[in-house]
Amino acid sequence: MNKYQYKVQGVDYEVEIEEVEGNIAKVNVNGIPFEVEMQKPINAAKHPTMARPKVEAPKPVAPAPAPAAAPAPAQAAAPAGAGNAVKAPLPGTVTDIKVSVGQQVSVGDIVLVLEAMKMQNNIEAEYAGTVTSITVKPGETVMEGSVLLTIG
Repeated sequence: MNKYQYKVQGVDYEVEIEEVEGNIAKVNVNGIPFEVEMQKPINAAKHPTMARPKVEAPKPVAPAPAPAAAPAPAQAAAPAGAGNAVKAPLPGTVTDIKVSVGQQVSVGDIVLVLEAMKMQNNIEAEYAGTVTSITVKPGETVMEGSVLLTIG
């Protein structure tokens, strides 16, 4: 097991990597277990020792910005549902959707608010692009790993 200390926006996190199989890493962040899906699997032949996968610690809750202006009309560049999925990092209830289909987003933009254990968690865009589909509604309960929306 490898242990790492991270500081994200002034908050300390202790990340312990238990196991890596393909593109799934089993980690503990401050004692809470997570399964992290990496974009690419680690090639064991190239890395005889355990490689350091990119592990993103949970982000602290920040105040929500004002709602965005009316969305731009949908572009025909990406079909509905095409693109990169934004998945729920933990089980919870969708309380607010900050974007709409066809809206342009940048990396780090808040796209959705998920309530878990009476805490509001801002879900941020991990990719820049256009929202091609939204698969959840406010009030809907989701499980960890559920696809919330896609960005093409």
